Amino acid sequence: MGTASGPGSSASGAGFRVGVSRDFLDADGRNVWGDIRLGDLDAAGVDWHYLPRDTAELLGSDVDGLDAVLFAGPAVTARTFEGAVRPPLLFARFGVGYDAVDLDACTRNGALVTITPDGARRPVATAALTLLLSVLHNVTAKDRLVREGRWAEKEQWMGLGLTGRRIGLIGLGNTARDLVGLLRPFEVDLVAYDPYCPPETAAALGVGLADVDTVMAQADAVIVMCALTEETRHLVDARRLALMKPTAVLLNVARGPIVDEAALIEALRIRRIRGAGLDVFESEPPAPDNPLLGMDNVVLSPHALAWTDEMSAGNGGSAVRAVLEVAAGRVPPFVVNRDVLGSPQLAEKLAELTARPDAPAGAGA
Repeated sequence: MGTASGPGSSASGAGFRVGVSRDFLDADGRNVWGDIRLGDLDAAGVDWHYLPRDTAELLGSDVDGLDAVLFAGPAVTARTFEGAVRPPLLFARFGVGYDAVDLDACTRNGALVTITPDGARRPVATAALTLLLSVLHNVTAKDRLVREGRWAEKEQWMGLGLTGRRIGLIGLGNTARDLVGLLRPFEVDLVAYDPYCPPETAAALGVGLADVDTVMAQADAVIVMCALTEETRHLVDARRLALMKPTAVLLNVARGPIVDEAALIEALRIRRIRGAGLDVFESEPPAPDNPLLGMDNVVLSPHALAWTDEMSAGNGGSAVRAVLEVAAGRVPPFVVNRDVLGSPQLAEKLAELTARPDAPAGAGA
């Protein structure tokens, strides 16, 4: 079995080497995420180990000679390939975001990058619903009332019911579509901004498509669920926050920089909008003097609201399946740098894997 200090012991898979980023481990060498299905690598005879050092950026010396890297937090950059005589064929990210991955550098070096939308979909959708209800019910303020002995002030914190409200979604990808299903019992009206979602898909979900300004102006709650790209950076800015109803709330369960945080703080300070729920921030962790930390009309979470045993097993299982598919010489699902699929370099590497006499038994099954 793989350990924090050494590779797996199964000799049958010794020819396929996998490194797991060390940020999964706590100070005692225990996986903070619990069961992320690394046992499936053992069962397939894969030689895996945790990387020797905990680092914010993977360097060539960290990954040279590995066939695959299963990672969570470290950045994958051009420097990841510098000095690596035999760089990995696969970088399997535990999660759905890849803004810290230089996709062009990976493609140039014939390396696949995968994410785990099938593992994160339901946990993130559930977290979004949790955050929505928490903001509408003023959970942060009411929690403080009890802790600070201000019980008599509870009449000042009447909440809003979710039933029948209009919910605006910024992004209508897999996770947002799962949230749509969770919201159905509340009989809400749904409108979304997603220029890449086919109209027939939205129609089948019962979601109206509109431009981002319309979504911001019409919704009682706006939930940010899109990927962070140059196109979406500060998509929710001061002008668009000013379009929102004074009774509306904003939630972000995607990436912090999609929302102009300074503009949001000002909108909350002057009560231009009712409240906000944030699982992500422009800078993480937020500075101790960030005004958001002292606001009663904001519910905050440390980019971890979806962290559950369900997400651990789901993300881990998905990332491990990607590793096993590549070990069997196949292209895994959920490749984000699709341009690499036509690379002769990639085809050569996959062919070399299938020709190995000691390929992991049952890999990709």
